[in-house]
Amino acid sequence: MRRDVVALIVGWTLVALCLPLALALLVTVFLDDWSLAIRAFLPSLAISGLSGFLLIRGWVRSDTDERLRDREAFAAVAMCWPAVVAIGALPFWLSGVFIGPFTEDAQFIDIIRGGVNSWFESMSGFTTTGATVIDDTMSPACKFAVVDDCINSQPKGLLLWRSLTQWLGGMGIIMLGMLLLARVLGGGMSLARAELTGPSLSRLRPRLQETALLLWGIYIGLTLLESSLLWIVADMSLYDAINHGLTTMPSGGFSTHDASIAFYESVTVETIIVIFMFIAGVNFTLLALMMDGDWRVAIRDEEARYYVAILLFCVVFTTGILNYSGLELGQSFRESIFTIVSIGTSTGYVNNNYTGTPWPTVSLFILLFLMVMGASAGSTSGGLKVLRFNLAIKVAWRELTRIANPRQVKVIRMNKDPIEEDFISLIVGMLLLWMGLFILSSIIMSMLLPGRDFETIISVVASSLGNTGPALGSYGSTNTWASMSTPALLWSTILMWFGRLELLTALILLHPRTWRSEEKSEEKLTRRAMKAFKELFGKED
Repeated sequence: MRRDVVALIVGWTLVALCLPLALALLVTVFLDDWSLAIRAFLPSLAISGLSGFLLIRGWVRSDTDERLRDREAFAAVAMCWPAVVAIGALPFWLSGVFIGPFTEDAQFIDIIRGGVNSWFESMSGFTTTGATVIDDTMSPACKFAVVDDCINSQPKGLLLWRSLTQWLGGMGIIMLGMLLLARVLGGGMSLARAELTGPSLSRLRPRLQETALLLWGIYIGLTLLESSLLWIVADMSLYDAINHGLTTMPSGGFSTHDASIAFYESVTVETIIVIFMFIAGVNFTLLALMMDGDWRVAIRDEEARYYVAILLFCVVFTTGILNYSGLELGQSFRESIFTIVSIGTSTGYVNNNYTGTPWPTVSLFILLFLMVMGASAGSTSGGLKVLRFNLAIKVAWRELTRIANPRQVKVIRMNKDPIEEDFISLIVGMLLLWMGLFILSSIIMSMLLPGRDFETIISVVASSLGNTGPALGSYGSTNTWASMSTPALLWSTILMWFGRLELLTALILLHPRTWRSEEKSEEKLTRRAMKAFKELFGKED
C-alpha cells in the first residue's frame, strides 16, 4: 500500500474537519460561554489541524496525487473514520458532557469511562447511528438540569456539534473533501466508490467535482428547507429546527430532547419530519434526476418502487395490528407511519414508546427486519439496502429454476439492464459476510451483556450494523445505551463503523495485501527480472 497516498487523504480530511469545529466553537461562545468553548473545541482544532498538516508535509510526495488507486482509496476511507471520530469525541470529553479530565472530584476509572462514552457518542454521530449514552448516570451536566431532560440540559454549542457530526457523516466527510480538494487529491471516483453508501455512483455531470457539488447542493437545500418548515410552519424554536434539520437528512436521529420527537406532541412536526425522512431514504441520484426534470427514470426505477411498496405494506399492516390490539385507528396510523419510516430509513426518531405500548411481537419483528434491510442504495440510510435484497431474491429464484431446467440461461436484470456476474458475486459475498458478522457479533454481545434477553442482544447488533439507533428490549425507543458495559460499547462502535462503510471497505484493512509495501514489491520484481536475465545469458554462454 502506498502510505503517502493514504497520508494525503487522511491529512486533508483532518484539515477540512477544522471548519465545522471552528463553527461549533463560535456558536458555543455566542450561546454558552467562551471559556467552555476554548476548553471544548480549541484542543480538537489544534490536534486536527496540526495532525493533518504534519501528514501532508511529512509523508506526501510530489507525485502522490497521481498515484491514487482503488486499494489506497478504500484503505484511506476506512482509516479516516476512526481518526475523525477520535477528534470529534474530544469536545464531549473536555466540555463535561461526560466525565473528563476537567470534571471535579472525578476518579481515574470514571474519566476513562467518560472517554469511552465520548468515543461512542462521536462514532454514533459520524456513522449516523443515533444511539446515545447521555443520561443522568453518565453526564455531570444532567445533575443541574431544571427539568427531567438530560440531553436538553447540555451546552447548546455541544448539542450543535453533536448534530453536525451526523450531518457531516450522512453525505460523508470524504465526499466533502472530494468536493473541496478534488484537484489536489485526484482519483475522485475511487474515493466516491469507497465512501458513498450503495454499490455505485452515477456521473450526473461531466466532471466528478460537479457531481459532488450537485449532491451536496441537494443535501444542503433539503436541510435548509426542512429547518425552515419546522421553524415557521411547525412553530419549533430556531435552534431546535436547525438541529433536527441537521439530523434528519443524514438519517441520523439525534434530537435535542430525551423524548425525541414525542417531546413536541405535534402532528405538524411529525408530518414534516416523516416527509424528509422518506426523502432521505431515496437514492440521491434519483433526486438529482427529478430536479433535472427526468421524472420517468425515477418513477421506473425498480428499487424506488420496492422501497415505497415495502414501507406502505409495513405501515398498513402495523396500523391494522395496533388497531386490533386496542389502539384507536387514528393513533395507530400516527404511531405506525412515523415509526416505520423512522426505522426503515435508519433515522431512529421516536414519537412513542413502541417497546412499552401495545405493540405486539409481530410488529417488533417488522421493525427488526427494517433495521436489517434499510432503504435505497445511494441514500444516507444504513442497512443492507433494498437493492441488495432485490438482487439476492433474483439470484435465489434463478438457482431454483435451474434445478427444474438446467439448460436454461437466465440473465438477472435491474431496471431491464443486465447485471454482470462479478457484481452479483459481490452482492452475494457481502450478504454472506454480513450474516457471518451478525451471528458472531450476537454471540460476542451476549457474553459482554450477561443477563440481557435474546430480543435485546439481537436488536442491538442489528441496530449497530444497520446504523439505526434505537433497538428493542432493554435499549428500546425511550432508553439510552448508557447501562452497557464498556467492552459492549466499544464493540458496538466497531459494528457501527463496519455498517457505515458497508463491511467491504472496512474489511480491506484486515487483508494482508493492503499493507504490503509497494516499494518492496517493486524491488522484489526487479530482483526476479535481473535473476532471470542472468540465467538467460548464462545459458547462452
